[in-house]
Amino acid sequence: MNLMEHLQPHVIIPLKIGGLDISITNAVIMMWIACILVFLTLTLAGRIGKLIPRGLQNLMESLVSFTKQSLIHEILGEEGMSWFPFIATLFFFILFCNLLGLVPIPKIGFTATSNINVTASLAAVVFICTQGAGIVKHGLVGYGKTFVPKGMPRGIMGGILIGFMIIVEIISQLARPFSLAVRLFANMTAGHMVILVFISMIFMFQGIIAKIFVTPMSVVMAVVMMAFEIFVSLLQAFIFAILASIYISLSVHPEH
Repeated sequence: MNLMEHLQPHVIIPLKIGGLDISITNAVIMMWIACILVFLTLTLAGRIGKLIPRGLQNLMESLVSFTKQSLIHEILGEEGMSWFPFIATLFFFILFCNLLGLVPIPKIGFTATSNINVTASLAAVVFICTQGAGIVKHGLVGYGKTFVPKGMPRGIMGGILIGFMIIVEIISQLARPFSLAVRLFANMTAGHMVILVFISMIFMFQGIIAKIFVTPMSVVMAVVMMAFEIFVSLLQAFIFAILASIYISLSVHPEH
């Protein structure tokens, strides 16, 4: 049994334009589904509009309020509210992609966030927005100056230290999207691998005694891991969104 087969994207609709391969994979389809579900869920919750929220409206209002308070007010402040649509979109999109990966959909079922290309693309968007926010706030030259701490010594030694600090800051800036991409990808892949290992044990051990002891244990452990993965899905979406908020805040307010 090839466990990795279930964690690899598969081409559903082959499509090429010239020499460019833009085939539709199951990862792409799952992202489309996630986008549609996010739109429908938030639209439906908003249209219910009851004074005392219940059910879906209560759940979505709680998540939106939590996102606004924890990711915007506490990190970016009141002036950071302009970033709320972007941060909230990141949070809900990643959350729905994570949760959809736990649903056993035949043929197209796949966790989009367990694909490094998807997480790297999300991290690249965060990186571009982070740099853009710093440049808009301070100007290109002013933003470049934030790479060097104030109070640096002058002279030859000071020039060497400034050059060293700029190199370190550039490496730090480039490491941020890398860490975002790898963290989300690794956590979602690892959790699914563990679930698949437990499920595969049912098929690997075929003896009567093995079925009596191994099968129930495998099922129980797979269910426990599935429940844990629901928590991890929420946690990883929150971590990605909160780190994006922190990086934007550091670019806008480097003194902090």
